[in-house]
Amino acid sequence: MERLKKRNWGYLVSLALSVLLAFTIGAVILLAAGFSPLRAYGAMIDGAFSGARHIGDWLEYAMVLCLTGLACVLGSRVGIFNVGGEGQLLLGAIVSCQVGVWLGGSPVWIALPAAALAAMAVGGLYALIPGWLKVKVKVNEVITTIMLNTVAASLCQYLAKGPWKNANKNMVAATAQLDPRLWFHSLIPGSNLSTAIIAAAAITVLTWYVMQKTSTGYEMKLTGQNPRFAFFSGIKTDRLVIVCMVISGAMCGLVGMFRVYGVEHLYRSSISNQYYFEGLTVAMIAGYEPVTVIFLSFFFAILKIGAQGMELTAGVPNQIYLIIQTVIIFCMAAESGVFSSLRAGSQRKKARADIRRKEGRDHA
Repeated sequence: MERLKKRNWGYLVSLALSVLLAFTIGAVILLAAGFSPLRAYGAMIDGAFSGARHIGDWLEYAMVLCLTGLACVLGSRVGIFNVGGEGQLLLGAIVSCQVGVWLGGSPVWIALPAAALAAMAVGGLYALIPGWLKVKVKVNEVITTIMLNTVAASLCQYLAKGPWKNANKNMVAATAQLDPRLWFHSLIPGSNLSTAIIAAAAITVLTWYVMQKTSTGYEMKLTGQNPRFAFFSGIKTDRLVIVCMVISGAMCGLVGMFRVYGVEHLYRSSISNQYYFEGLTVAMIAGYEPVTVIFLSFFFAILKIGAQGMELTAGVPNQIYLIIQTVIIFCMAAESGVFSSLRAGSQRKKARADIRRKEGRDHA
């Protein structure tokens, strides 16, 4: 327990130093480009908090990052790396949208649950493929999920251009629009924030609780850390890995449904701007810890929406956000190696000091 606490504190210190270094490097780049760092960062903060619309936008984006990040954590907790969340999200978006189109005349209490179940089913089933291949025939899940992302994107493009195409000929690749009765209610007018965030909050709390407070969560952690030991302890590791992969895919599919019913109100190829990979990045920086994923989702959402405001008010390209994010990722990726080197150096110094003291006593 003491070692775990030290590790957590070391991680938090590393994260804080990484963020500080990232903003420092960003400031140097801004100065070299002829911008005032103070004015640029001030505009970034103002862009995120200057109005209710901006606050709503970053809250919605934080919701997406949080759910996709937790979906990645679910897989990694049992030792499987789900890189296919983007395809699962797209399939969940287009299938849930089309279900809503088909059930447009039905009561809302029938159409919305049906769309949500369809999104979770298609996302979960699509994640089942690489999960089953990993467990049964040891196929590398990173390769299969990346390939399946391409398949999913192409399939969605075909459906949006073909059988499920909008009747409006000007819309090249989009489905029909949902009945306004099915739209999630906007919580902040003019922003992307909708009542989907309530469901997302419930899913987040449930995911955290299962992983951190239940025996199932302990079995997941044990399976990811030592699958052989977990298997001989009586845990059905293969089934657990597949179930976690399916739930991870279902969560991604549900994110696609939230994007359609809360923001876009139809499916088009721009429904996701690589959102899953953003969430995966957050999960990696967070060390695959659920609580840290939640907080970092808010942090990076504020940065991204603030960077857009910074571009409008201060004329600074919003790519500065990507630079800051990349530096943080680089530093956190090197964190374990740096700390290991420092610990090794400290142990060598201590060993040399012990040897000198022993030699001094012998001479005396």
